[in-house]
Amino acid sequence: MVEINNQARVDIDLDKLKKVTEKFLDFQNLNDMEVSLALVTDKEMKRINQAYRDSDRPTDVLAFPVSEKEKKEENFLGEILLDWKQIKRQARKLDKKKEEELIFILIHGLLHLLGYKDETSADKEKMLEKGKEIIKELKF
Repeated sequence: MVEINNQARVDIDLDKLKKVTEKFLDFQNLNDMEVSLALVTDKEMKRINQAYRDSDRPTDVLAFPVSEKEKKEENFLGEILLDWKQIKRQARKLDKKKEEELIFILIHGLLHLLGYKDETSADKEKMLEKGKEIIKELKF
């Protein structure tokens, strides 16, 4: 199950976000797990990024995985926060379609919920490649 909270009240296809998330979970054999998605404003993302990562700027995605105990007891992987304005800025900068960048960033956040890290250059590259593989495999 996928819960989406559009706090930023952005005009995007929430059904598509849900379908991408569900397809990802099914692909990972996790279709019995729950995920929460929240679309937040730049201001809110900046505040949360400062609080959790000591970075005084908005970011495209933050993922909050739950403990192994919570995963087992509640079938809940965690929450992903997405900043649509930041994602749109990145898409322009990378000369990509906004929706393509949104899906890529969503997959990136889902990988974080599965335990992938991107704190080192090697880990970041591994995660980027994994995200690209999944997008290609699932034909997003």
